Amino acid sequence: MPLNPLDLIAQMPGAVSQGLIWGIMAIGVFITFKILNIADLTVDGSFCTGGAVCVMMLLNGHHIAVAMLCAFIAGLLAGAATGFFHTFCGISAILAGILTQLALWSVNLAIMGRANQSINVNNFDLLVSLRYLQEVIKGVRPFYWSPILVVGVFLVLIIGLLYWFFGTELGSAVRATGANLNMARAQGINTAANTVLGLMLSNGLVALSGAILAQYSGFADINMGRGAIVIGLAAVIIGEVVFARIFRNFGLRLLGVAFGAVIYYVVIQAVLWLRLDPNHLKLLSALVVAMFLAVPFWREKYFSKSLLTKKGGAGHA
Repeated sequence: MPLNPLDLIAQMPGAVSQGLIWGIMAIGVFITFKILNIADLTVDGSFCTGGAVCVMMLLNGHHIAVAMLCAFIAGLLAGAATGFFHTFCGISAILAGILTQLALWSVNLAIMGRANQSINVNNFDLLVSLRYLQEVIKGVRPFYWSPILVVGVFLVLIIGLLYWFFGTELGSAVRATGANLNMARAQGINTAANTVLGLMLSNGLVALSGAILAQYSGFADINMGRGAIVIGLAAVIIGEVVFARIFRNFGLRLLGVAFGAVIYYVVIQAVLWLRLDPNHLKLLSALVVAMFLAVPFWREKYFSKSLLTKKGGAGHA
């Protein structure tokens, strides 16, 4: 059958919704990768932890707000574990994240009791759901039930809170720790405590994103966080490369990261629309991340030199 562009357009609301949800996770990755200068691999485990905790809290009769708060706290604890391994046990950040991620596999299985748990949207008052999106498109529900609007507002609130926090004395100390560890230590900043705090905040947001995705898709699965770090890095790098010259303010940089996640999912949806093998998505994701990681290097190595050469030639003329 020939490709129909209308099919791709019809799939865009779902791609944007998922992109915004993963955008929250990407902001968590931004905190460790860009602010703390740490490549934290805990997120592959803490993302699933958030979804597992949220679903099990709902199945046990708790309100959605309580379920999401508990998911956020679970993510904080996961980040604290990585921070403990890294700062107090002297384990490198990457290995500390791998250890926590490995431990969370068993923790997530213990939380759910099996490999996956599902929820019926008819039995719970959820914040977002794929069914809500479909019903809004069909006109069954009003527009304010759309996950795009709900997650978008939620995302703006998170960015606002982070903008406020990183402007406080404590938040500035976390930023200083990532910018220059030795200088921050010389200024009397407790760099170990601030590193742990940054890892906790990052994984708390990652777990919160997992909780929202579990609601949206209607289930939590032990593999739902696999490859999350790749998606998070892709969103961060895409956001930095595409919006760096437009979004210079810290809050706008966070918004750019969320937009990066949306762009990533739109591209993935387009690839699926082209009927490429879904089994190759991980390969595609790795190539997308590699390409955007290489762009700043190529720009610095090749385009800067050519620009200097032109200026030098103009000067001699």
